[in-house]
Amino acid sequence: MELRRLVVTVTARVGAGEAARVQAARQHKAHLSQLCGDAGLLGEVLRTDLHARASHGIHHLAWSLLYIYCVLSRETATTIDRYRPRSFSPEVAAFARAVVSAVEAPRPERAKALLFAAAKLAAYGSSIGLELDEKVLFAESVIERFICSPHSGSAPTRRTLRTNLRFLARESPEHVPPQPRRLPRERAKAPYLPAEIASYLALSDAQPTKLRRTRAGALICLGAGCGLVGGELRHVRGSDVVTRSGGVLVLVGGRHPRAVPLLSAYHDRLLFAAAFFGPGYLVSGANPNSHNVTNPLIRSLSGGIDLPRLETARLRASYLVTMAGQIGLAGFMDAAGITCSQRLGDLVAHLEAGDEADVVARLGAAST
Repeated sequence: MELRRLVVTVTARVGAGEAARVQAARQHKAHLSQLCGDAGLLGEVLRTDLHARASHGIHHLAWSLLYIYCVLSRETATTIDRYRPRSFSPEVAAFARAVVSAVEAPRPERAKALLFAAAKLAAYGSSIGLELDEKVLFAESVIERFICSPHSGSAPTRRTLRTNLRFLARESPEHVPPQPRRLPRERAKAPYLPAEIASYLALSDAQPTKLRRTRAGALICLGAGCGLVGGELRHVRGSDVVTRSGGVLVLVGGRHPRAVPLLSAYHDRLLFAAAFFGPGYLVSGANPNSHNVTNPLIRSLSGGIDLPRLETARLRASYLVTMAGQIGLAGFMDAAGITCSQRLGDLVAHLEAGDEADVVARLGAAST
C-alpha cells in the first residue's frame, strides 16, 4: 500500500517524462522482492543497488524515494521487533508488537507511539481481567473506560493515547467499529445590521395599540441593548430598569444575577417602557412562565420579505458584537494570535471586573 502511494506521488511530481522510469523502478522492486523474499534482505539489496546507481551518476527521484521507503520500513520493523519494555509483562509486549505489526506505521517514531498505546491498553485490560484479544480490547467502551481511568496518565497523555488507540482500532482487521457521523459545530447567530434593527423599531412604533408598541420596543431594547434571551428576557420587570452609576442598568435575576449596562441608543425607549409597566413584566404579560410567551409579539414584528421574523438570538448577537467592538476584542485576539476563544474564560477568572461606574462608562456608552 505504501509503495503504491509512493509511485503515485512520484508520477505526479516528476511529470510524464519520468513516468516510464517510475514504472521501471516499481518493476525492479517487485523483481527484487521475488528474489529476496525477506523484507529486511530486500532493503539491503535495494540499498546496495541504489548505492551502485548513485556511484555511476544515476540519480532518479523515484529511486531515491524507494530507497528512503525501504530504509524506513526496515527501521520500523526493527523497532517493533525489539519492543520489550521492562514496565510491561512479556504477554502485554507481545500483544503490542502483534497489533502494531499489522498496521501501517511508516516511521519508527510513529511505531513507538502506537506500541506504547497498545501496551498501556493491554496492561489495563489484564488488570481488570480482560483477554488480550483485539476484538475485546479495541471495543470503543473499553478504550473509553481505560482513558477515564487513572492508568492513562495526564490529560495531554490521555488525548494522545485515545487518538492512537482509535487509529489501531480502525486499522485492526479483527475489529472494525462503526464510524460516528461527523456533526457540524454549532455556529453563533449572525448579528443584525443597524439598519435592520432600525426597521424593527419602526415596526414596533407602527403597532396598533400603545401596549403592543411599548412591549415590542422593550423586547428589542432588552435583546439588542442588553443581550437578554429566554427566561432572563421574560422575567424583567419595569422596576428592574434603574438609573445609577452614570447610566441605565437592567437588573437580571435567575442563575446569573447581574446588572447589565444598557446601550445608550436604547435608554429613552426602555425607560419609557419601564415607567409604563412599573412592577409589571416588560414583554411577558401576566405570566412569564407560559409557553412561547413572546411568540405573538415576535410575529407582529415580521415585516414581509425584506424583514424576516425577528429572532431574539440574533438580537443578542448584535449586542455581543457591539460590546466586542467597544472593548477592542478583535484587535486583542489578532495581536495575541488567538483564533479560538476556548480558554479566554479561564484567563478572565484572573481579572477584576471593576466597579459598576467603570463598567457603565466603558460599556453603557456604546451605541449600535
